[in-house]
Amino acid sequence: MAQTEIKVTKGAGKFQQIVAAGPHSLIADAPSAFGGDDAGFVPHDLLAAALGACTAVTLNMYAGRKELPLEKVDVSVIAAEQDGAYVFTRTLTYYGDLNAEQKESLNKIADKCPVHKALSGDIKIVTSSN
Repeated sequence: MAQTEIKVTKGAGKFQQIVAAGPHSLIADAPSAFGGDDAGFVPHDLLAAALGACTAVTLNMYAGRKELPLEKVDVSVIAAEQDGAYVFTRTLTYYGDLNAEQKESLNKIADKCPVHKALSGDIKIVTSSN
C-alpha cells in the first residue's frame, strides 16, 4: 500500500479540524456535549467510516473480478466501547441475485479489506514533533 500523508489543521470552530488527504478534505469536530460545534465527524466515527468505506470498495472489487451479480452493498458500522474494548459491529446488506454461498464468500472477503486488517492487527504509532 502506498504511503499517504493526512494533514490536520485548525478549522473555524473551537475544536474543528480540517482533515486533508491530497486534494480531498473533510471536517472533524467534537460534539456540542463536549464543547465542540458538532460541525463534522467525531474522530472515532472516522475510524468506523474508514472500515465501512473500505469494506464496500473491497466487496465491489471482488464481486467484479469474480463476476458475481452484486449490484451494490450497503455497509453499516456501529462503533462503541464495550467491556474495555472498542467494538465495531458491521452489517452488510447485499443487493443483487446472490445465492447463500456467494453471500458467505463476500462476508469472508469483507474481513480481508485493508482497514479491517489494520484495525484488527498490530498497530504502532510513532510520534515526532518539529
